[in-house]
Amino acid sequence: MLPHVAAIRYVTPLREGGSLPGLMEADDLGTYVVKFRGAGQGRKALIAEIVSARLARACGLAVPDLVTVDLDPALAPGEPDQEVQDLLRASAGLNLGIDYLPGALDFDAGAGEVDGGLAGRVMWFDALVSNADRSWRNPNMLLWHGKLYLIDHGATLTFHHRWETAASAVARPYDASDHALAGRGARIDDADRELSAALTEDLLRAAAVDIPEEWLADEPGFDRPDQVREAYVSQLAGRLRARQAWLPGLRAAAAGGTPRDRGAGARPGRPAWLTGPRDHSGAGPQDHSGAGPQDHSGAGPQP
Repeated sequence: MLPHVAAIRYVTPLREGGSLPGLMEADDLGTYVVKFRGAGQGRKALIAEIVSARLARACGLAVPDLVTVDLDPALAPGEPDQEVQDLLRASAGLNLGIDYLPGALDFDAGAGEVDGGLAGRVMWFDALVSNADRSWRNPNMLLWHGKLYLIDHGATLTFHHRWETAASAVARPYDASDHALAGRGARIDDADRELSAALTEDLLRAAAVDIPEEWLADEPGFDRPDQVREAYVSQLAGRLRARQAWLPGLRAAAAGGTPRDRGAGARPGRPAWLTGPRDHSGAGPQDHSGAGPQDHSGAGPQP
């Protein structure tokens, strides 16, 4: 199970994307990017983050540490923004925290270099979880302490938004033509040999166990949370068995050319959610590199 903390202060909203995550401090002295169950994408986006993070780590890929965050709606009245107040009230209870990485840089898809082995693992992982949010325009990858970190997996596992048609997604090809690492010589077959053996059914089941039970309750078509967990395991195991349906597209994208303007629209420098807390006076972001939020990378339980 994921470590659990309680939110003690809302620092600033992070207005990139539609879910309006917020930077919050917690009672373990950590600072987290919190994604809220009351946001438009709901608990399914939080579930996708948890399962994909566990699978990414099993693929040898770095992701920020995750925690569950208990949110008291009593924090809401202290926020001047009515939209933030409404979101905090709608998100009372358990939410998801993603470790804040001070000083991280956004990966530049036009200039960043990635080893072919690592690129292969990233692309293979994204195809497995059907990640639609790793394009060269928005790579959702960070460079922190010389290491590549993957972030923002709320748009993965799209099959769970409609379980009655989930079976049709098992062998669905993955369009990697716009992937941030397409045309980089990713070693797809090496990744497939290594990772398909590593992602056992027991590991898939362990990833599903990390999902809080209350996020699985009252799921249409299921009587109990454990049935929903098994549905995730069955779906992902089926996608692994159906790899020959989506590997050809990965190979083609890895071997394809890189457009001259690839990365021209990517965000340079630090992404907005890492520019640091902003006070409500409008004074602007504060740089916490080397000070401020505690570095939790590698500390504490790992999901």
